Amino acid sequence: MQRRGAKIRVIDTAGVFAGCSGGIVGALAPHVPERWNPKKQFQFEALIKAETFWADIEAASGLTSGYARTGRLQPILDKEGLARARERGEEAKTLWQGKAEWNVVRAEDFGAWAPVSPSGWLIHETLSARLHPRKAGAALAAAFEAAGGELVIGEAENEGRTLWATGSAGLADLSEDLGKKVGAPIKGQAALLKLDNPNAPQYLAESTHGIPHIDGTLAIGSTTEREYDDPFSTDSQLDEVVARAKLACPALADAPIIDRWAGLRPRSRTRAPMLGPWPGREGSFVANGGFKIGFGISAKVAQTMADLILDGRDEIPERFRVEDNL
Repeated sequence: MQRRGAKIRVIDTAGVFAGCSGGIVGALAPHVPERWNPKKQFQFEALIKAETFWADIEAASGLTSGYARTGRLQPILDKEGLARARERGEEAKTLWQGKAEWNVVRAEDFGAWAPVSPSGWLIHETLSARLHPRKAGAALAAAFEAAGGELVIGEAENEGRTLWATGSAGLADLSEDLGKKVGAPIKGQAALLKLDNPNAPQYLAESTHGIPHIDGTLAIGSTTEREYDDPFSTDSQLDEVVARAKLACPALADAPIIDRWAGLRPRSRTRAPMLGPWPGREGSFVANGGFKIGFGISAKVAQTMADLILDGRDEIPERFRVEDNL
């Protein structure tokens, strides 16, 4: 919006990326290329757009976001899974428009980095990317201020049209205002290991996700907790995730844990993102509910909301509207 000439004030009550966006995982990964729908199309366009989006931010700020499109590995468990993976590879040739690939490869091709695969085969797709959440937040804020934007840390009055991109707290505010639960926070715990392999692909195996980062670390995520006592504490559930991760990918076996993180991620009632005008509140708009895919779709969300707020052009995909959760 700023680059389109709008005067923008960002009010961040707790500090830049203080919520779940300031975690440690930073995976930008796609859904499988089959049974295509508007959500998958939106996500695909966002993942492709992310490369130039974050490159522009780095150029404007002089800081790194930790973005890299390094791809992802996933083990294939059996013959049925192998056949299905190959079918999806054919689907990807059309659905991903030649901009990324979904390949079936031998696990031995990735040596010690390969996750354990009972079949000896892996899916290697090249659409997945990663960024370093905290570095990305610092770069984004610096780029915004360098271009003349006003960044307020703490409470401040809203003026003019307002976009509420306020995560779990925003879901609670919407639910109270609309008199119906539109979503809920889901706790996640993640761990950071000391392991320097920044150009290696991510992996997804044993219900764990491993993401190598630019700073010599590797993030492991994550739990999905609907019931919890303390939203910001870590416990034995995270230890179990790390143990599964090390079994899934032996290259992690000796990597020590150097940080633990827990936080609340906003999940809408339908699990889809919630975009558009705030019902019954003139001049207010919502961008929320991007459960587990928030970073991945951020570039496209930015474009879509700028089109709506500045130009009145509504290109919000089917089932992404706030009303769809009522």
